[in-house]
Amino acid sequence: MTAASPLPSAFPLPSATPAELGLDPAKLDLLCARIEADIAAGHHPGAQVALARHGKLALFRSFGAARAGVAASDASLWLLYSNTKVITAAGLWALAEDGLLRLTDPIAQHLPGFEAGGKGAITFIELLTHQAGFPGAEIPPAAWEDAAKLRELVCALTLQWEPGSRVRYHPSAAHWVAAAVIRAVTGEDHRAYLRRRIIAPLGLDAELFVGVPVEMQARTADMHDVDGAVRMPEGTAAFLAAGVPGGGGYGTARAMAAFYQALLQGGALAGRRIISPRMMAYAVRNYTGDRVDEYNGMPMHRGLGPHLRGTTPAMRGLGAIAHPGTFGHGGVGSSYCWGDPESGLSFAFLSNTRQTEEFHGPRMDTLSTLAHAAVIS
Repeated sequence: MTAASPLPSAFPLPSATPAELGLDPAKLDLLCARIEADIAAGHHPGAQVALARHGKLALFRSFGAARAGVAASDASLWLLYSNTKVITAAGLWALAEDGLLRLTDPIAQHLPGFEAGGKGAITFIELLTHQAGFPGAEIPPAAWEDAAKLRELVCALTLQWEPGSRVRYHPSAAHWVAAAVIRAVTGEDHRAYLRRRIIAPLGLDAELFVGVPVEMQARTADMHDVDGAVRMPEGTAAFLAAGVPGGGGYGTARAMAAFYQALLQGGALAGRRIISPRMMAYAVRNYTGDRVDEYNGMPMHRGLGPHLRGTTPAMRGLGAIAHPGTFGHGGVGSSYCWGDPESGLSFAFLSNTRQTEEFHGPRMDTLSTLAHAAVIS
């Protein structure tokens, strides 16, 4: 297999050995061995993993194949799926911090027309915590590059239940609403805004994309179904470019580990600040308590973008032994990224198969638990 091109620029996190960062190398070896075993067993062709702690990178490894005939490399870009939601949410945090909106505001205050169909009282908090009331809504590809059409469609969304009355994961449409708000408030496309305000200031603009430029698309890994077929429209030029705000970002594992390092460090990375510590503390509160998320069948302890471990017996993706304040998000069947504020550890695992939840849930619990167990000092 050929390998993808090398990384084009320096990275904001310096590297250190696991031992230098108080991590048990043996546990990280077990973590990597599990990834290798899953690839050998045919669960996915390739993957990438990264761990960082206290502003330094402890582990960054690529495994298997990114696409047919192309070995996974450190430059490979992996579909983040819903990990993208936290990046988009950070854009709303920044709008609030810059005084352009309040997260307690009704969305319609900043996106006139959104009030249609009984949506006038929905706040940004309800939107980001999956309480907005339209979990089944979708935005078609025809609106991806048409700002006027997107605004028309999100304003016409219809409610399935009263906003705030239930918690149910909104896979797609909620973050298209966020994209429409970003354009309405700033005049910028959400892709340009997120790059300017969140991604580039952290020094991650060569490895993290919401909307992959044409010249970077050859670095992307294919996404597969369980049967091995390449998924569509994922991987098409239109999908790569669209920057679907709830599920279309691409990045490296170390970029996502670094992004979560910034969130753990109160909104700054290597001296570059995007969000204040107070805004970060506000974003990672538990807004839904122990209410069950009907989509996941368990309490998800929703923050304003990420979800939290909490203290319920079961938790998706973050690791059973995680500190209750650990926060993060997953990508359907393929990935999880998180940060632990107690240990300072951030973690990112990205793969290129959309696996069943029956496989993905236990797999992520094992990998995340190994990462937490590696913290020994």
